[in-house]
Amino acid sequence: MIEFHQVTAYQQQIRVFNQLSLKIEPHERVAILGPNGAGKSTLLKLINRELYPVAEEGSYLKLFGSETIQLSQLRDRIGFVSHDLQENYTPYTTAIEVVLSGFFGAIGRHEHLQPTDSQVHQARAIMASLEISQDEACMFQRLSTGQKRRLLLARALVHHPDALIFDEPANGLDMGASLTMLTLLRSFCSEGRSLILTTHHVDEIIPEIDRVVLIKQGQIIADGTKAQLLTSESLSDLYQTSLHVTEKSGWYRCWHG
Repeated sequence: MIEFHQVTAYQQQIRVFNQLSLKIEPHERVAILGPNGAGKSTLLKLINRELYPVAEEGSYLKLFGSETIQLSQLRDRIGFVSHDLQENYTPYTTAIEVVLSGFFGAIGRHEHLQPTDSQVHQARAIMASLEISQDEACMFQRLSTGQKRRLLLARALVHHPDALIFDEPANGLDMGASLTMLTLLRSFCSEGRSLILTTHHVDEIIPEIDRVVLIKQGQIIADGTKAQLLTSESLSDLYQTSLHVTEKSGWYRCWHG
């Protein structure tokens, strides 16, 4: 589904990756874990075509087997939700318009982008499934952080994508909204679709995720199962501090000490 091969990439003239290699297969559920500044968000921007890697001989980034996949095709196959998208979204857009904008890859409402009746019906069905139908006419800026995050999830799901990419799903959410979001992600995974989640909190790694990639200073330092990598030793090394990790029913908890 996604293949980085010896990829070098820059973000604002700073080299983030140097010959990065990573492969993610269809139907995998992967958590990319690392401290702030490790390169997690840059990795997702490369997948989402917000950034492009340096063109070098022997280096490539393939999405669904293609180095030149069109953005419209990519939107149909991968849904994307991030904190940056939430912060930059047009504030005076109604909730239904936010969801409909997912059909066009737009941020906000644009007069020349007119949804069909079928698309409106689809958007409302997605909103109903996420229990946000009551917010349809509300302005984006007036919603709570949890409501905004669910709205952007609805926007990402309008195409019924093969995969969902979620950058720090519980960032800025209170406990109730965080648990709701993780429950929605579990439901998405139950349909057999792929999930790529970036975080620096192990309690955001839902039980359905079976693979973990540890990233630090633009380098993949480990790649394996949760049982192998979500350990006190591995995470203490990743974050350079003493951490203790426990597991219960597929959920992990981590604390300092």
